[in-house]
Amino acid sequence: MSTSHDEQKRLRQDEGEQVEPRIGPRPEGEPFFHPYHHPAAGWGAAKSVSKFLVRERALVDGPRAIMKMNHEGEGFDCPGCAWPDDTKGLRLDLCENGVKHVTWEMTRKRVGREFFAAHSVGELSEWSDFALEDQGRLTEPMVYDGASDHYLPISWRDAFQLVGRVLRGLDDPNRAAFYTSGRLGNEATFLYQLMARELGTNNLPDCSNMCHEASGRALADSLGTGKGTVDLKDWDATDALFIMGVNAASNAPRMLTALADAYRRGAQIVHVNPLIEAAARRTIIPHDFVDMAALHPTRTGTLDLQVRVGGDMALLRGIAKAVLDQAASDPKALDQEFIDRYTSGFEEYRKLCEATPWEEIERQSGISRADILHAARIYRDADRSIFSWCLGVSQHEHGVDTVREIVNVLLLRGNLGREGAGPSPVRGHSNVQGNRTCGIDHRPEPQFLDRLAEVCGIDPPRRHGLDTVGTIQAMQRGEVKVFIGMGGNFALAAPDTRATYEALRACELTVQVSTKLNRSHLVHGRQALILPCLGRTEKDHQRHGVQSTSVEDSMSMVHLSVGMKRPASPHLLSEPAVIAGIARAALPDSGTPWAWYVEDYDRIRDTMARVLDGFEDFNRRVRLPLGFRIRQPARELVFRTPTGLAEFSSAPLPDVVPEPGTLALGTMRSHDQWNTTIYSDNDRYRGIRNLRTLVFMNPADMRERGIEEFEPVDITSTAKDGSTRELNGFLAVPYDLPRGCAAGYMPEMNVLIALCDYSEQSYQPLMKHIRVTIRRSTAAG
Repeated sequence: MSTSHDEQKRLRQDEGEQVEPRIGPRPEGEPFFHPYHHPAAGWGAAKSVSKFLVRERALVDGPRAIMKMNHEGEGFDCPGCAWPDDTKGLRLDLCENGVKHVTWEMTRKRVGREFFAAHSVGELSEWSDFALEDQGRLTEPMVYDGASDHYLPISWRDAFQLVGRVLRGLDDPNRAAFYTSGRLGNEATFLYQLMARELGTNNLPDCSNMCHEASGRALADSLGTGKGTVDLKDWDATDALFIMGVNAASNAPRMLTALADAYRRGAQIVHVNPLIEAAARRTIIPHDFVDMAALHPTRTGTLDLQVRVGGDMALLRGIAKAVLDQAASDPKALDQEFIDRYTSGFEEYRKLCEATPWEEIERQSGISRADILHAARIYRDADRSIFSWCLGVSQHEHGVDTVREIVNVLLLRGNLGREGAGPSPVRGHSNVQGNRTCGIDHRPEPQFLDRLAEVCGIDPPRRHGLDTVGTIQAMQRGEVKVFIGMGGNFALAAPDTRATYEALRACELTVQVSTKLNRSHLVHGRQALILPCLGRTEKDHQRHGVQSTSVEDSMSMVHLSVGMKRPASPHLLSEPAVIAGIARAALPDSGTPWAWYVEDYDRIRDTMARVLDGFEDFNRRVRLPLGFRIRQPARELVFRTPTGLAEFSSAPLPDVVPEPGTLALGTMRSHDQWNTTIYSDNDRYRGIRNLRTLVFMNPADMRERGIEEFEPVDITSTAKDGSTRELNGFLAVPYDLPRGCAAGYMPEMNVLIALCDYSEQSYQPLMKHIRVTIRRSTAAG
């Protein structure tokens, strides 16, 4: 009895073939490592951008995009990071990675029906992820044909009918999950969650479940708001910046401007990270033309604290303990009036700090008492302080406790509710915060659902839905049968690569709304659709003219984005149009005016203004210069907590010291990478060329294991349930990081992160704290 191509492919996968091929492009030479000592950005960034524009043949479109990106009123928002736009009218408010990200989207290469006719899914599955995306922009809807193992063209009408038919046939709306990537604009986000809830489910997993879920939960528990309270003007006014768990030069490069400005005016800048990253040293800002011409760098840090992986909370506890100790002889060390008037739980926290031995703080943080006291003096001497952090803080078992400890430290000196002070999480993707604001939340607040029901005339479900980890587990069990991905590359971004692949393949239908070909199109359900959409850079023509969309940055500013380019194909639809098409097919009796909404996005915004707190008078305010800032009650010292006060927390220190013979490994991005998109096998700021399958190790840890530089090693992770996962043949690179710690790149190392290895506090995968053993590769003898 013969089997179809689809069945043969599944049999090969079940027999344990390699989970995935190479992620990045083929190296241009031999692996090379030499520590990078040049300033961040500057001519290194300019040279890299120039080479990239030449490689992508974008010497005309690239500069045009640069003159439109992040410009108020007339430009489009960078689809990369969520760092706020400059408030001083800067005309070149961009960065190396932003230019690359935009150029990658604006490519002239196309992937149409001819391409899919020439290449089966089985063949494409052997391609690198770089090669898949490098084919260019998707041009028309495609449907998977299991008999031939090819994607075939399908009309938009038939594609919507297929999705609608499968969704209507489910015996429970919770059999479907609606994933959101951070690139989705606010208007599409609102329609997406409205469709899911009208269907009857809160299964709305999103990329925040893997990134900043801990931050949102901690800030909500402490302050009654899930967001930071500061803006760029506060960064301009602060006396001390504590930058924790973020590689700003690569992940939020425009932060370099704020760091350089802070240093010039005399602010103290403390970087907390296991690795000393380029952003902690010096920079030359490319739009500072005099500095560029004179090769004049500016320092971006005044102190580096190399905590062990997971040791941030112990460091913060040490700073708090030092400030409290000093308060015994110096009443000004604490803002006692602020504590008494605006906080709850201080006495319990004070006693906890006093009872925590310095020896345990040093052991867990990996930082000496002297260095902790130095950091505490900086904090004590600063009138106004900001703590800013990213995934190096949140992607741990104790991520919520650590972010709450940041708030504890801020509260000790009243660093809240005034200019130049407060918490400032760094969101990694351009609208991930806007997604949550506009309704992408698997645990929606009752008040939001009440307003949605009243304004939109639906009966939204009240039962909490599934997050990212829960969705993968439910797909594995056969409980979720339909997966719709609105942007992103879920198969590559999620943890436990093999389990995620198996989960997606167990679905009845997978739908990916995308701009480019990626791994998630090849790891699919029994039925599969690729629905191509407009990119952020493209003009969105609807019945009432060219439309704009809005996004929210890391600091709660909401502003408009207007595309500049002709769409890559006449067959592309906007994200709101795709969502409306699915909704009309899945909800034929819906009273929601889906088509009417798509004709003019102002209509969507008018509805959002009636549903969402802080969006009142949305259409007028979003058209103001630089848009508007969503009100943050905690900034005004209004705390929506059970006590009506800012809450100190009193969590015990976690034990993050690796067991003998093991290491704590954290995953991270390289510099020439944006999320799962890899531009090259280089990592300029870490001195790496032509290599991604590597592991950074402390030299002493390498010597202890008899491992030489660039020697192949086998990495074995041990999950909470005792199961193990392995990567073989990765090359060891000696690097300046604490003993007992290691690091490597995602998504290559996602295979090491077991699906059960998630935080009990936030349900985030533990991507920054994997228990591993590393040994010389058995294949190397």
